[in-house]
Amino acid sequence: MNENENENRELTAPESEEPEKVRKPRPHPVQMRNIPSHLEGCAALEKLCFHEPWSAKSLELLCNDGIGVGYLCTVRTPDGTEPVAAYGGMLITVDEGQITNIAVHPDYRRQGLGDAVVKALLRHAKSARLASVSLEVRASNAPAIALYKANGFREVGRRKGFYTKPAEDALIMEVRLK
Repeated sequence: MNENENENRELTAPESEEPEKVRKPRPHPVQMRNIPSHLEGCAALEKLCFHEPWSAKSLELLCNDGIGVGYLCTVRTPDGTEPVAAYGGMLITVDEGQITNIAVHPDYRRQGLGDAVVKALLRHAKSARLASVSLEVRASNAPAIALYKANGFREVGRRKGFYTKPAEDALIMEVRLK
């Protein structure tokens, strides 16, 4: 093989590989900021994932120091944009955190984004010296329950009829940090 043939082999993907349409999501969440791309991206994801979504205006709470925090993961598309693929938010009261939502775009589920967001929220909670973090989850949402248990949460209660559309109980889960 001459030098030119070697150069071409290095620059050309094997024929069996499909061209990359969208890059894999970033595995490391970044903190949500009060900027349109973050808030509107998370609001769009809310509409896609939940029957009663938070608005971009409501999501601003997660960007106010001392009130809440949010983390998100993006994907890079062929046109260079970076839409939100996953996000999670937590409100903070004194020494307790309350995870409000964890949302992952359906196209990017089962790729570790939800786990990365939960871990980022828990790291933030530990650095803020919170005593505990709690959340509610639909009793039928087995994948989310497994994710939370894998991150140290345990079931501590149930809220009857907490969810609507469809009506369902919520499990209350908590992880103690102190």
